[in-house]
Amino acid sequence: MAAMTIAEELIELVKVFAPHDGLHETAIEPLQLIRMSAPAQSLPAVYEPGLCVVLQGRKHARLGSQLLVYDALNYLVISVTMLPQAHVVDASVDKPYLCVRLNVDPRELSSLMLEAAPAVAEGEAPCGLRVSRVSEPLLEAVLRLVRLLRTPQDAPVLAPLAVREIYYRILTGELGLQLRALAAADSHAQRIARAVDLLKRRYAEAVRIQEVAEVAHMSASSLHQHFKQVTSMSPLQYQKQLRLHHARRLMLADGLDAATAGHRVGYESPSQFSREYRRLFGAPPKTEVQQLMAKTAR
Repeated sequence: MAAMTIAEELIELVKVFAPHDGLHETAIEPLQLIRMSAPAQSLPAVYEPGLCVVLQGRKHARLGSQLLVYDALNYLVISVTMLPQAHVVDASVDKPYLCVRLNVDPRELSSLMLEAAPAVAEGEAPCGLRVSRVSEPLLEAVLRLVRLLRTPQDAPVLAPLAVREIYYRILTGELGLQLRALAAADSHAQRIARAVDLLKRRYAEAVRIQEVAEVAHMSASSLHQHFKQVTSMSPLQYQKQLRLHHARRLMLADGLDAATAGHRVGYESPSQFSREYRRLFGAPPKTEVQQLMAKTAR
C-alpha cells in the first residue's frame, strides 16, 4: 500500500477530530477544525484574526468587488476582524469541506519576528484577508501540529514548536506582510486594528468618527482611507454590520425577538432594523432566523 501524502494524512486526521459539521475546538488551545458536508448559501460572515489552511473543498469570500476563492491547499491570513460575504461552494458528505484554523498569539509572533523574520519596510496597510497557495514546508508544519491531537501528552512541549514553525513559514512567504500586521507595533495595520477593536467593543453606541480616528492616531480622512483599504468598507458601514451580526446571534442563541434584539444592539426603530437586516442577510429577521434554525435542526 502506497504511503499517504501529507495532504491525505491531514484530511484523515481532521475527519477523526471533526466528526460532524461545524467549528471544533481541540485539546491544543489555538487549534480549531472546521467541517462542512454541503454547499451553503452566500451570507455575511465574521472572520476573526488568524490563519486558515484549506485541505478539501472550496469556499468563496467576497470583499466589496473582490472575490477570493480558496480551495484545497490554499491558506488564508486574516489580520483584523473581517466581515465578508462567504459560503462553501464545494462540499459533500463523502468529500466535506475541511479546514485547519489557528488563532494567532501576537506575543509569540512578535518574539519570532524579533529573532528570525526578515525586516519589511512599513507601507500601506494590507487588506485584512488574503489567500495564497500553501507550500510543502508549511503543510508539513501543520501536519506536525495536528498529529499531536493523537498524543495530547506531547502537546504542551511540541505544539508551541509546531506553531512557531507555522508562523515562520508564513512570515517568510507571500503573505508575510499580512501576518506581521497582527503584531507589528504602531504599523498602519495595527492602527486600523485598534479602530476595529473600538468598534467591536462599542458596536451598540453612536461613536463619533473623530473618536475612532484618535484611537488609531490618524486624521479622520486618513482613517477612512486606510480602514476601507483593510476591511473593504467604511468605519460606519463596518459598525452597522457588526450590530446586525450581534442581533442575529442574540436571536439565535438567546431566543430574543427581532424588536428586542434590534434595540439591544442600538436600533431605536424596529422598522429600520428590519430593513437593514433584510438588506444584509436577504430576509426579514424572524424569517431568516427561522430558516437558519430549521436547517440546523435537520
